[in-house]
Amino acid sequence: MSKLEKTYQPNVVEPRRYAAWEKSGAFASGNAPHSDPFTIVIPPPNVTGSLHMGHALNNTLQDILIRYARIGGKDTLWQPGMDHAGIATQMVVERQLSENNENRRDIGRQEFLRRVWKWKEESGGTITKQLRRLGASCDWERERFTMDKGLSQAVLKVFVDLYSKGLIYRDKRLVNWDPKLETAISDLEVVQTETKGNLWYFRYPIEGKRSQFVTVATTRPETMLGDTAVAVHPNDDRYKDLVGKYCLLPLVGRRLIIVADEYADPDQGSGAVKITPAHDFNDFEVGRRHKLEMINILDTRGRTNDQVPKAYRGLDRFAAREKVISDLEEAGHLEKIEDHTHMVPYGDRGGVPIEPFLTDQWFVNAHELAKPAIKAVENGDTKFVPENWSKTYFEWMRNIQPWCISRQLWWGHQIPAWYGPDNEIFVALSEQDAL
Repeated sequence: MSKLEKTYQPNVVEPRRYAAWEKSGAFASGNAPHSDPFTIVIPPPNVTGSLHMGHALNNTLQDILIRYARIGGKDTLWQPGMDHAGIATQMVVERQLSENNENRRDIGRQEFLRRVWKWKEESGGTITKQLRRLGASCDWERERFTMDKGLSQAVLKVFVDLYSKGLIYRDKRLVNWDPKLETAISDLEVVQTETKGNLWYFRYPIEGKRSQFVTVATTRPETMLGDTAVAVHPNDDRYKDLVGKYCLLPLVGRRLIIVADEYADPDQGSGAVKITPAHDFNDFEVGRRHKLEMINILDTRGRTNDQVPKAYRGLDRFAAREKVISDLEEAGHLEKIEDHTHMVPYGDRGGVPIEPFLTDQWFVNAHELAKPAIKAVENGDTKFVPENWSKTYFEWMRNIQPWCISRQLWWGHQIPAWYGPDNEIFVALSEQDAL
C-alpha cells in the first residue's frame, strides 16, 4: 500500500485520476443504452481563447447536471466542441502575417486558409486541456469543431432550406461595418463608448431664398456629403412652411427636400435634422419612409469615395471631417460649435469606431422566426423564472430586426450562393447543383 502524502498535490493527482476516468470510458455515452437519454451540448468556446471564471462557473454547472443524470442511471452525453471563431481567428493569423511583413491578400485565399488550419492544429487545444484540468466529464471521443466537414454541410443545408422558404434573403441595408477589419459585424460585437466630442451647427440655405437658412446640428460633419434630405417634426410650427420645399447642401450643391417626420425631435438641437440614409440607422428608416436617395460616401476602409466632390475624395473619414468643418466655416455656413458628450460605437475587436454602412448582405427574417418563440411563452409552453423577465423577452422578440449573417472574411463557412453573368443569384448545396 502506497503512503498517503500529507499535502494534497492536485497537479500530480488530478491528471492521473482524470486519465484513468477517460481510459475507462466513464464519460462515454451509450453506457446505459436502454435508459432515458440526457444530453448537454457544450456552448462551444472560441478556438482562439482560453477559459475565464465565467467559463469555469458555466462548465461546473453543466458538469453537475451531467454527473447527477449519470449516477441516476440515464444514458448521458455531454457533447464537447470548439467554435472556429471567424473574426477572432482571422485576426490572430493576420497578426502573425504582419509580423513577417506579409498580408493575406498577397499570399491569396488558399494559402491563408492553409495557415489558419495549421495554427488551429498547433494552438487550438488550449481550452480542451483546461476543461480536462477542471475535471469536465465530456465524451471526448465525440469532440467536434464547427468547421468539420459534417457540420459545414449542415450549415449549408440549413442555409439552402431557409433560403428556399424565403427566410434568408439578400438585401441592401445598413450594417455595423468595421473599417479596420473590413467586414460587417453583429450588434454584440459593438461597444458603445462615452466620448467627449462636439455638436456642430451648420446653415443650409433655402432654395430660392438667399437670406433664409435651416440650421442642422450633427456630431459627424463628414457624413453631410451624403445628405439627401432634412427632416423636421410634423408639429413643429417653426418649419411648417418649409415642408415640401428644398434647401441646398453646402459644398455639394445637391437639392435636399425638407420632409416632415416624427423622428426629428423639436427639443433637440435646432429641431431640424440632416438625413444621411446610407450612414445612420435612424436616417435609413426615414429614407425608406420617404423614398430618399441613399448615397454611400465611404469605401470599405472608411475613406471617402467618388460619390463626394473631387476635393474630398480619398480622405480618411476623420480627415474628411476636419476639411468639411474648415470649408463650411470659411464659406460662412458654420453657426456654432457646442461641447457634446455622446455614445460612439466601437468594434470590440478592431478597436476603431464602426460605421453604419450601406452594403449588400445576407439576412435572416428574424421577425418571422420569432413568431413561434413568442407563441411558446404566450401559451405557457415556456416559462420564465422569475416571470417578469417575460416582459423583457417580448420586448426583444416583438421588436426584432433582420439578422445580418454574412461576413467579409476568408475564414469561416462560405455562403452557398453563385452569381450568373447578369448577377442573378443561385443558392444550392454545390456548384454543380447551382449550374
